[in-house]
Amino acid sequence: MHRISLHYTLGTAAAPALVRNPLLDLLQAVDDCGSISAAARAVDLSYRHVWGELKRWEAALGQPLILWEKGQAARLSEFGAKLLLAERQVQARLLPQIEALRADLERAFAIAFDDSVHVLSFHASHDDALAALGDEARGGGLHLDVRFTGSVDAIRALNEGRCTMAGFHVRLPAAPGSLSQRSYKPLLRPGLHKLIGFARRSQGLIVARGNPLGLRGLSDLARPGVRFVNRARGTGTRVVLDELLGELGLSGSAIHGYAADEPSHAAVAQAVASGQADAGFGIEASARSRGLDFVPLAEEAYFLACLKSTLEQPATRALLAVLRTAEWQQRLAQLPGYAPMQSGEVLSMSRVLPWWRFGRRGGGGRGDRKVDQ
Repeated sequence: MHRISLHYTLGTAAAPALVRNPLLDLLQAVDDCGSISAAARAVDLSYRHVWGELKRWEAALGQPLILWEKGQAARLSEFGAKLLLAERQVQARLLPQIEALRADLERAFAIAFDDSVHVLSFHASHDDALAALGDEARGGGLHLDVRFTGSVDAIRALNEGRCTMAGFHVRLPAAPGSLSQRSYKPLLRPGLHKLIGFARRSQGLIVARGNPLGLRGLSDLARPGVRFVNRARGTGTRVVLDELLGELGLSGSAIHGYAADEPSHAAVAQAVASGQADAGFGIEASARSRGLDFVPLAEEAYFLACLKSTLEQPATRALLAVLRTAEWQQRLAQLPGYAPMQSGEVLSMSRVLPWWRFGRRGGGGRGDRKVDQ
């Protein structure tokens, strides 16, 4: 069995959080370009070097990687194509863990190299915009130490003192009596916690390009032969999905693949892109980034939660400043399925989430009235 070793590099330029492999980069270039010479130019290496590396790897792995047929474009062998597919699937599946690993390393070096850098610890539901915010914040001397987890676990981490900020999302409107209320209300307390506006985003069905099965809603997932891939329990996306299913009177047991889950939106999209599933439930940005189609089904608010006592800390104030800039809000609006939503505003939970309002019998026969707690 071939073993895996990992390494990382230090630099000032921003780069995607990927674990890079030179061989897989070469195979991707050949697959994209159709020739060794064009692939060499794409990766900024000499033809001789690329040729030698491919031959060296073929000898080391004991199988052909490239089909070399005179007069025809170079193409990947079946083994080479399988290697590339495996790498894509692993990258998508492990993206939250890779992001967390990079955040740990960057946090350590930020502290080591620059005492003026503020560090803000996050536990948050996986979100493309939050990753982009990390890049934006670094330019202003703020490092976001983000660990991607489910929304419920993120708020628990906040309450247990394991982070300063928790990212979670709820379907709009945030209706009283909903599954969102039952999931989040026990964890949040007006007066103790504050919400910070972040973004509005779309969730829906991630489907193959052209939507060949004509999937238009969740009820279509119960059709024979439709393969679905889900998000894990404890994630905000799973809460939204189960809310929608409940409103339709549709049980998860009627959906083939409901019990099969993935750890991130990117992994769900990759499962659809690779043909392992016909549909998944997730955000539009992950679908578009892989050339897939998207069927919008729900709008939701993504909030950042913190303790009221941390609002005046330098790192929190730096975050609010970044969120309020026109540059950040323009960048957010360019992400597919996203829009700024009270970005950087400190919000009262009892105003944006109607879960702490209840009817109180007023005097003089005037009936119930709403009271903020």
